[in-house]
Amino acid sequence: MMDAIGLVLEGGGMRAMYTAGVLEYFLEQNVYFPYTVGVSAGACVATSYLSRQKGRNKIVNVDMVTDKRYISWGNYFRMGQMFGMDFIFDEIPNRLVPFDFGAFAASPEELVAATTDVVTGETVFYRKSDPDFDVLTVLRASSSLPFIAPIVDFDGRRLLDGGISDPIPLKQAEKDGMKRNVVVLTRDDGYLKSANRFAWIVRRVYRKFPAFVKVMLRRHQIYNGQTAYIREQEAQGNVFVIRPQRPLEVGRMEKNAAKLDALYWQGYEDAKRLLPSLRAWSEAAVGR
Repeated sequence: MMDAIGLVLEGGGMRAMYTAGVLEYFLEQNVYFPYTVGVSAGACVATSYLSRQKGRNKIVNVDMVTDKRYISWGNYFRMGQMFGMDFIFDEIPNRLVPFDFGAFAASPEELVAATTDVVTGETVFYRKSDPDFDVLTVLRASSSLPFIAPIVDFDGRRLLDGGISDPIPLKQAEKDGMKRNVVVLTRDDGYLKSANRFAWIVRRVYRKFPAFVKVMLRRHQIYNGQTAYIREQEAQGNVFVIRPQRPLEVGRMEKNAAKLDALYWQGYEDAKRLLPSLRAWSEAAVGR
């Protein structure tokens, strides 16, 4: 285990298959961190990693993606959601590819998942160590993208995708006491998020939630500010970054299994290549 080092996982929908590959290699090498904070799909792939279920992320997110219940326009027209949320967060983990809830609960590592409160526009974090932590509902809320997924009512709040308000929650890891962190990104180093081109649609669809509209329209500023901060911390030796080396050819709602499989193995090979450097960085950090 990487003692006293946190793990921060960006979301990105199906781009998180890169992260799944990274975590698969970590799992094989018995590399764990006492604290993980994840957003959306990043939090989702973290759960199978922490439950020690080798290969599960690939089966669920690559091998099953061609099932129309997973992602399709049919889902959208029937239920108002591109991703089949009941299929992904109920049928798969409870029946088709069982999630090991016991192993997950027994694992010593903390998991923190980010959501966005649509009423306040604020990030709300839920922790594995919370006595009433409902892993599947929290993951569903953290992964519910605006426009293509319904709002999740949970814990007296109305919740959507955590990546809206805190897409790369490094500062939350620092706030929780992790002074040094490994950050896994799903965008290459040159990526800059652009302003929302459909601001009028955001204002119209979410007009009842002005605080949420405000954060949605600032999302590019939040994201670009966070990546700039990550670069600063990386230069200071406080952060070790694992990121794709080139722009990804996989979209947030990618359905091409071959592309997703390639991205998964890209993350796996990057983790394999970088693990010696990561170990050296972690050992140097201990002496600082």
